[in-house]
Amino acid sequence: MVDRDRRSLIRLLAGLPLLGSVAACANLRDVGSQGSRQVILVELFGGNDGLNTVVPFRHPRYAALRPNIAIASNDVIRIDGELGFHPALAPLMSLWESGELAVVQGVGYERPNRSHFRSQEIWETAADSDEILTEGWVGRALTEHPGFRLRRADAEAVALGNGSLGALLGRDARVVTMNDPRQYLRDAERLANVAAPATTPALEHLVKTQRDALATASALRRKLEASRRSDISLPGSALGRNLVNAVALIEAGVDVPVIKVTHGGFDTHANQLGRHDALLRQFARSMAGLREALVQIGRWNDTLVIAYSEFGRRVAENNSRGTDHGAAGVAFVCGGRVAGGLQGRQPSLDDLENGDLRFGVDYRRLYATVLAHWWGQAENFLGARGHRPLPLLRGALT
Repeated sequence: MVDRDRRSLIRLLAGLPLLGSVAACANLRDVGSQGSRQVILVELFGGNDGLNTVVPFRHPRYAALRPNIAIASNDVIRIDGELGFHPALAPLMSLWESGELAVVQGVGYERPNRSHFRSQEIWETAADSDEILTEGWVGRALTEHPGFRLRRADAEAVALGNGSLGALLGRDARVVTMNDPRQYLRDAERLANVAAPATTPALEHLVKTQRDALATASALRRKLEASRRSDISLPGSALGRNLVNAVALIEAGVDVPVIKVTHGGFDTHANQLGRHDALLRQFARSMAGLREALVQIGRWNDTLVIAYSEFGRRVAENNSRGTDHGAAGVAFVCGGRVAGGLQGRQPSLDDLENGDLRFGVDYRRLYATVLAHWWGQAENFLGARGHRPLPLLRGALT
């Protein structure tokens, strides 16, 4: 009987979308100004082509190096005399014009790695390109932040969809992964019917994970059932569906400081124009819809959205009317407290590094902004390594 229960427990834990934690969480709801502030991470996986996202339409080398895939100067949405948005980003113009969208140019790191998964790992762990770290930057930040240690959170982070969890993982972080909150609760109810004595350290860990899962599911159930679901609609893409669930969790008062979603498909080696247009259109519509939904429920000023990609693309197009893996890219930051506009400089097309754009803003400065200016932790592990926050926020906590 014990062996059968143990096997049942292991099978259910493997299927339940909750990763185990080691330490208790802290309750941040009333701990300082950062208490209600949340972060939504949007990973544009595959290597978004920043050069066709924020277009240097006046530079003669842009069209010369991309004879088939350059965005025509008449089509770009001009944001200054030299740069313009890809036309698919038109839904973002309301955020841009209201000063709630910042575009960070030339984001990257020294000695860039062109492997999707290695570069993703670097971004997730806030590592140098030749450094192997095992803890995600979010997991570490929540572990070390003194305010978060005073919290009893429902979870430290939630990953919606099927993206990587690396940035969220840490020795003291409970991370919930789900495709749909209601399905998560149904899965947790199945787990509640399993009991097994903790006869070994390994099984004891599994039983503890079961208890953590049930505690989290119980908190989610109470809040989701008590919540009046707003009439929120976002585009019918996977990104849109995941953001609808993110808004549902926030509206229900689920206490989680970080939510992560992934928008994949940006590995545009061939026939880039149509594919990239569709991806950017889904992204822009989803961001505009997310803003509208968060304004509707009164949480836009307490939410910081960061969209990023593991690298950019090569400057010159390839023979398949696409682009190959490159280096520096572009990141988007939006929210009710964001100081909108251009950050950093557009990398020069006259000074390439092995055919790639040179980075000018270390990607870890985005994270340092979250830690220092959004969550008010002036002293943090990124600052100790020399990564200064960017001036992205109005009313920063430090």
